[in-house]
Amino acid sequence: MSTNLKCDCSTDNEIVEVEKNYGGKMSQNLKYGNISSSEAMELEEKYGAHNYHPLPVVLAKGEGVYVWDPEGNRYYDFLSAYSAVNQGHCHPKIIQALIDQAKELTLTSRAFYNNKLGEYEKYITEYFGYDMVLPMNSGAEAVETAMKLARKWAYNVKGVASDSAILIFADNNFHGRTISIISASSDPDCFGGFGPFTPGIVRIPYDDANALKEYLEKNGKNVAAFIVEPIQGEAGVVVPKDGYLKDCYDLCHQYNVLFIADEIQSGLGRTGKLLACDYENVRPDVLILGKALSGGVLPVSAVLADKDIMLQIKPGEHGSTYGGFPLACVVAIAALEVIKEEKLTERAFELGEYFRNELRKIEHPMLKLVRGKGLLNAIVIEPMNGFEAWDVCLKLKDKGLLCKPTHRHIVRLAPPLIITKEQLDECIQIIKDVFNDLSANLGQ
Repeated sequence: MSTNLKCDCSTDNEIVEVEKNYGGKMSQNLKYGNISSSEAMELEEKYGAHNYHPLPVVLAKGEGVYVWDPEGNRYYDFLSAYSAVNQGHCHPKIIQALIDQAKELTLTSRAFYNNKLGEYEKYITEYFGYDMVLPMNSGAEAVETAMKLARKWAYNVKGVASDSAILIFADNNFHGRTISIISASSDPDCFGGFGPFTPGIVRIPYDDANALKEYLEKNGKNVAAFIVEPIQGEAGVVVPKDGYLKDCYDLCHQYNVLFIADEIQSGLGRTGKLLACDYENVRPDVLILGKALSGGVLPVSAVLADKDIMLQIKPGEHGSTYGGFPLACVVAIAALEVIKEEKLTERAFELGEYFRNELRKIEHPMLKLVRGKGLLNAIVIEPMNGFEAWDVCLKLKDKGLLCKPTHRHIVRLAPPLIITKEQLDECIQIIKDVFNDLSANLGQ
């Protein structure tokens, strides 16, 4: 547990003593919630599916850039729920929008109109400059929506023969975990043991426009779309060469193929631009958003496109009971307003440059590379003497900073965009201290 960063916003009156009704455990002092960290982890281990391997810390409260465990230890959040909490934990404007709407109407289904969906649709389409939006819930649902939309467009507009449309993805992608999406994965942890897979899906190397060109030259007449992450987040914040996205976009248009950008993690200010595609002035034919679209308050995702693409899906052909429900609509508007009003995109750009420059000053044999854009960053670790990225994250946790490794050798660092320079400096010092400690452990 973190011991150097204690909760500074609570009083002793908030410490509660709770007698447990299971396991014969005695009551204990807590600051948040009614079970301890160890008990929370035991419950998940016993009753929950083992489909995650979390860092050994339990979170019970969040505010701004901070999270607290049940015992009151405070941490900097440098994962931001995989960039879902760009606006910070429990942003008051977003929470208030949720509360106000929850008192009036939460869910109608799309069997009826509701008085919030149209307002939201107008707001988000004008915000990003598209004709129409198809609202969904999770990011994976939004990717599946884009895949279906692309195939419909291919058959109805491009004239691809029935059941022949091809979707191109990039190697080392991560777009979600549904069967169709993992059919495009090159990660055995994602697809191993889940076949048979969805046909009509191919992969090409990432950051290689020539690979896309070669495939389109041979098979372009049957290709519906190229679906790509402008920056590959789960792969380890892999940033492509300048010009890659524009080259791919131009090739797609040359061969009458949709360019679809998955900006679920890289969008909404995270990289120092509203969309990562903005770095190359690329306007995707289909734009996929999620995560921070609700500021981490609800599952809200969206697929944006112009009418000639979006209207290929007719009533009854796609939908979701919760897609576009009133709570989601007001929360998403508030979340987008916060990004604009608080200039989070500009903040991410400026602080991201500073952050990477400071990290690159660290000299340590385990720290091989620092990369990223805006406040979506990663350090590449060279495992040594049994120490890997996981161990680096554990040591960061002990000093009050939470992040998570991706693969065995990459630590992703993505704080809420509301972080101040003073807070960022404190976190930079924590990171430096951890590498100093590692030097001692490695006998450097």
